[in-house]
Amino acid sequence: MAFRFEFDAANRILLARFEGQLTNESAAEYHDALGKNWRAADARAGIWDLSGVTEFALASDFLRSLAKRRPVTPGLTDHPRCIVVPETAGYGLMRMFQIAGEPVRPNLHVVRTVDEALKTLGAQSPQFEPLE
Repeated sequence: MAFRFEFDAANRILLARFEGQLTNESAAEYHDALGKNWRAADARAGIWDLSGVTEFALASDFLRSLAKRRPVTPGLTDHPRCIVVPETAGYGLMRMFQIAGEPVRPNLHVVRTVDEALKTLGAQSPQFEPLE
């Protein structure tokens, strides 16, 4: 699975776009990269776009375990995040992640489109640029 990070400086939104198969290993790899990129960008909100995922090959016990971990952005649990999942089975998995992680990620939202995520975050005229 490949992922890339983009950032909208005006709204301070970090966007991660995923492509390919989402596995336990790729989710763990992404989780590690997220903290680094979140701090580098000084983001105030995030969108994880899973629209390009071709297969959700995640073990439900792994996903629940990941959801219960402390966020990789300590002290920032009040910052809103959206997971975009248009595909039904993936949407169900991410809702499970949301529910299991609610105590440590109270502002996590699972939505169907990037436009819905931008509306949820209150973004005004976003301009995403690649984050290096």
